[in-house]
Amino acid sequence: MNKTGNITTIDLNCDLGEGLSTDALIIPHITSANIACGFHAGNKETMKQTVELCIQHNVAVGAHPSWPDKENFGRTEMQKTTEELYAIVTEQLQLLSTIAQQMGTKLQHVKPHGALYNQSGKDKLIAATIAQSVKDFDENLVLFGLSGSYSISEAKRIGLKTASEVFADRTYTNEGTLTPRSQPNALITDAAIAVKQAMQMILQKTVTSVNGKEIPIIADTICIHGDGATAVELCIALNQSFIQNNIILAKIV
Repeated sequence: MNKTGNITTIDLNCDLGEGLSTDALIIPHITSANIACGFHAGNKETMKQTVELCIQHNVAVGAHPSWPDKENFGRTEMQKTTEELYAIVTEQLQLLSTIAQQMGTKLQHVKPHGALYNQSGKDKLIAATIAQSVKDFDENLVLFGLSGSYSISEAKRIGLKTASEVFADRTYTNEGTLTPRSQPNALITDAAIAVKQAMQMILQKTVTSVNGKEIPIIADTICIHGDGATAVELCIALNQSFIQNNIILAKIV
């Protein structure tokens, strides 16, 4: 979130290009798209389709690299050497970047997916490896990472631009991490509750954990998941709430 005078701005991002039919309904309401690069979902054709939608609606194109895990949608933790992880991330950035360039645009940001995202948040070496691979690929890219996590601190340590990310449709633990999806209260499916949490994170700079603890948080960009059952409804509701609260949607620059 950026605040200039009485104007508050926020980036709204969504994980897309994962083969769902709702992408075209979501993209007009967001400012940044995290596009699956084929390792957990999607392929070259879905990447092209999603980039085209981004161009049509002036949405920032971002890479959404994952562990090579289509079977489990990238949500199973893996252990690889730093060299293997570096190569895994770089390959996915190259795949999407090539497509974007062919279509007359370029990558703006990178956001790891699923288990890779979660591991990066709590594992300093994984976070550092991802950050280095992103910087070596293009030092102008912005790395999206969980607010307050190693993903952000390790990227900042090497001079990579970051965006602290918060989630409208996920609950939080007392430690400020996302509640594991294996737990029944991990997802927020009620759009009204998700909007309320989003507004708290943007305006009050806190989030309330599942146990009622108030946690300080930095919100540069707010995420909704494209595969959520109410993703389209939530996008529209968030946009309406932004207008009501004088919050302006703006890409990370």
